[in-house]
Amino acid sequence: MTEYSKQIYKGAKCANVITCLSNMYHISLEEATDIYYNSETADLIEKGVADLHCRSEKYLASVIWDEYTENEKK
Repeated sequence: MTEYSKQIYKGAKCANVITCLSNMYHISLEEATDIYYNSETADLIEKGVADLHCRSEKYLASVIWDEYTENEKK
């Protein structure tokens, strides 16, 4: 896989996770985008840690949502 194709894949993955967040938790795309990019999980996905990029978008959306709600409690 070329570096260019990796970038395209990561961009599509991010967009799909954001869309899942919005649909699953009935929030706007703007709010879902903010939640995604402010999450530690998004950083881990970007860095390729634990092959998170291989997980389904719904799974990643649920992990990010759990992280978000946990941080809101603090």
